[in-house]
Amino acid sequence: MSLLPPLIAILLALLSRSVFLALAIAIIVGEFIIADFHPLDALILFAERLGGLLSELWVLKTLAFAVMVGSVMTLIERSGGIGALVYELSIKRSLVSNKRQALIPSFIAGIVIFIESSITSLVAGAIGKPFCDRYGISRAKLAFVCDSTSAPVCSIIAINGWGALLLGLIGGQIAAGLIAGESAAWLIQSIAYNFYAYVALIVTFIVIWYEIDIGPMRHSLSQNETIAIEENRRNLGLFLWPILWMIGGVVGFMLLTGEGNLLKGSGSSSIFYSLALTLLLMWIHYRVQGAMNTLEFFHAALRGAKELTPIALILLFAFAIGGVSSDMEVGRYLAGFIGDYLPSAYLAGAIFILAAIIAFATGTSWGTFSIMLPIAVPLAVGLNAPVALAMGAVISGGVFGDHCSPISDTTIISSMASGCDVGEHVRTQLPYALISALITFALFIVAGVVLT
Repeated sequence: MSLLPPLIAILLALLSRSVFLALAIAIIVGEFIIADFHPLDALILFAERLGGLLSELWVLKTLAFAVMVGSVMTLIERSGGIGALVYELSIKRSLVSNKRQALIPSFIAGIVIFIESSITSLVAGAIGKPFCDRYGISRAKLAFVCDSTSAPVCSIIAINGWGALLLGLIGGQIAAGLIAGESAAWLIQSIAYNFYAYVALIVTFIVIWYEIDIGPMRHSLSQNETIAIEENRRNLGLFLWPILWMIGGVVGFMLLTGEGNLLKGSGSSSIFYSLALTLLLMWIHYRVQGAMNTLEFFHAALRGAKELTPIALILLFAFAIGGVSSDMEVGRYLAGFIGDYLPSAYLAGAIFILAAIIAFATGTSWGTFSIMLPIAVPLAVGLNAPVALAMGAVISGGVFGDHCSPISDTTIISSMASGCDVGEHVRTQLPYALISALITFALFIVAGVVLT
């Protein structure tokens, strides 16, 4: 019963190609089960859950972020900033001159921007769209690059909210007396065994460089839009300054909300404040540069916000299905499959698979970390298996499962940033993610055997 809502959401999203409808039905089914199969009580629970989410400040900020992203992207395009970027890299400097090179700027952006996965996807998508359209690359492939760099990089270079969460969870295991030492030292060791993140980045680069299209990606179509590169072609600041304001704003507000500690900052608040500040600065900058007058600015901003309002609703329902899964203890039920008699050499491989299933079913890597780390560490200690390897398996499994899940916020945001349908992104990305996962699983088995 506990598996039914997430399974319904995932299957319907893949079959119907409507993530919103799939999530809505799955949530109602979950509430129906929670309400002991009373229809009226289920509808009341459904309304209360959505109302409760909308009363949470972090949820409202995240939804506002999704809408404001649309405004920022539309403004950059309408001002001529996208054309300026294409001119600078394609014509003036000849850094992007063919199909192979078109996705490299997005890949680089995905690696160097590691403060927050949403901002990583956003910037990588903004940079990549004009080149994909210019050289006939599908938006689905761009979404794959955005998704395959954002979470993996954030989980490797954990000077962000990811690191803060993992440090806290590891600290809980130290406080419980299960392991000894410093949380930071354990985190560094576990990141060294975060095999999926490393493999995914390598596979993504190979796919870009050798132009590899497999499975549904072969049939995904490019937008074939023509980007105007003459107008404002010398004013690269119309594109560059908003991106720098967003990135710098996130770092600054993370430090501010964390009282000087980047790891303790609020990710949702920082992104919200950063985008609000970026829009204000864009209005001033575009007026001064003569790129847009006030009426044009607000018209474009409202149009961009309107285009991404459905994405904000999908995010709201994704949070709701996560709450249903939590109430029905999906993760703990799945974790019960690991027994005390599992051979220690294969523990890391089993943890990787289980964490992936939980993340795929619940759509959250952070939730998976919270469920699985307190389970994986005692198991590793009890079976005399490498604890850091078990931690790395939890991180890898969480990132992989979240990477593939159609109900994951990172999946939705990567689709949004690339201008790709969520269902198409999930279908086209899955074969590549599975290849990375198979390699990762083999690495965990080998490492488990060698280290044990």
